[in-house]
Amino acid sequence: MEFSARQLALLLNGEVEGDENVKVSTYSKIEEGKPGTISFLSNMKYEPYIYTTDASIVLVNKDFEPKEPVKATLVRVKDAYMALATMLKIVEENLKNVKKGIDKTARISKSAKIGKDCYIGPFVYIGDNVVIGDKTQIYSHCAINDNVIIGSNNLIYNSVVVYHHCQIGNNCIIHATTVIGADGFGFARDENGVYLKMPQNGNVIINDNVEIGASTTIDRGSMGPTIIGKGVKLDNQIQVAHNVEIGENTAMAACSGIAGSAKIGKNCILAGKVGIVGHLSIADNTTVAASSNITKTIRKPGQIFHGEIAIPIEQSRRCVAAYRNLPKMVQEMDEMQKKIAELQSKLDSLTAK
Repeated sequence: MEFSARQLALLLNGEVEGDENVKVSTYSKIEEGKPGTISFLSNMKYEPYIYTTDASIVLVNKDFEPKEPVKATLVRVKDAYMALATMLKIVEENLKNVKKGIDKTARISKSAKIGKDCYIGPFVYIGDNVVIGDKTQIYSHCAINDNVIIGSNNLIYNSVVVYHHCQIGNNCIIHATTVIGADGFGFARDENGVYLKMPQNGNVIINDNVEIGASTTIDRGSMGPTIIGKGVKLDNQIQVAHNVEIGENTAMAACSGIAGSAKIGKNCILAGKVGIVGHLSIADNTTVAASSNITKTIRKPGQIFHGEIAIPIEQSRRCVAAYRNLPKMVQEMDEMQKKIAELQSKLDSLTAK
């Protein structure tokens, strides 16, 4: 698709600064900008590139004040990153190929109910009593097992497996090879040290507007459901254990893991490789930095945590600063101990006299 700066400004509720008739047909990073492309500036680390980029249009925040001349046409918006997301979404909606119909290789139970305008791809399996809402697309080699309920307008990519009795809301995206509803990791150990598998009789409930990345696993509850709240965004390769509850609009980056029965609040951010111990709660609006581990319940909302054993970030920063100074501190301590030993020797000598 091709847009002029004027059209983009109208679309994104922005203001043009420069040639409103200049047109773009594709995108580029600001540091790799070429004529005919649109880029954006939201992270000010990249500000130097706006003065050298060859991109024809750059989205910037309304309060951006250039320190040098800019040859690109600027479209000033409230939030450049959100404006870019809005524009890309519109382009995607106009360009995407919405598939419909049922492939002849799909195997669908006679008791399953398939909504209008759905797509069921090659070699998809749909079990007994499954219900699938209108305009849902299920790509090849997916397995939707017995008694699953899937809402409308969902996009389920290749090789996703949804176990029995799980529920998926509306407007969700589930990426390839994700598994929803596998057994939780529940075992009892007898007096001989032998593990007895505990039946996992719950399910998984995924609410509306959720996106789940590739190769993520969400285990079913042992009793009752594992719940993914409305608007939750999960990255690739995340483990969500049995009976976990994730609140609305919480986002988790790749390789994070949540142990059983933990409860994550609303609007939380968990960066990559975060670990959450089981049976604890995390308050709303909590941010956990990358590679941190949460081992205790967080009751106060709105805090930022960081560290191998995560603690409030202000305390963590002091610990990191102290850690960096450890070699110097050890050297100073060694010197102090030597001086103390010398003084003690002199004192012993004077006492002996």
